[in-house]
Amino acid sequence: MNNQSKRRYRNVSAETKQKISNTMKGRVMSPETKRRISQSMLKYWQTIPYSPFEDSDNKTKEKEGGKI
Repeated sequence: MNNQSKRRYRNVSAETKQKISNTMKGRVMSPETKRRISQSMLKYWQTIPYSPFEDSDNKTKEKEGGKI
């Protein structure tokens, strides 16, 4: 089964970031909801590795097994 919606790396294009930003504008959330989302996302992103490929959008990258 090929699931294209699952992330394989952290890197996201600037275009995708803008689309997400536009979609989220105007949403109102309680402080408790914001805290829960924040905690969940921190936990989630710890499981996703950085891409081994160069990307000008991100400053921290892995290259040949090490950080640059």
